[in-house]
Amino acid sequence: MRTLNEMIEIIKAENPALQVGDDKQGYTQLDASEYEALVADWAAARLAKQAKLAEVQLIATAKLDAIEKLTALGIDPKAFGLVIEENPVRRSGTLD
Repeated sequence: MRTLNEMIEIIKAENPALQVGDDKQGYTQLDASEYEALVADWAAARLAKQAKLAEVQLIATAKLDAIEKLTALGIDPKAFGLVIEENPVRRSGTLD
């Protein structure tokens, strides 16, 4: 997973300048401090979302591994409350 500084650089590359406003009232470009604060907030939010997705993926993978091992031993995983969910997280999925 990326660091906060790496994510900030990615977001800055995606959004070299930011404006606030609307079509009726017009737009104002953010000053440097507002821009830096907003980019840092976005980076932190993006990292938190990725961390949550990674956690969900890790749990789903561990659950699938446990189900496979129990099944290989001839033990019904349902006896331990383990069932395959309708939309399990793919093992090959990546988080950028």
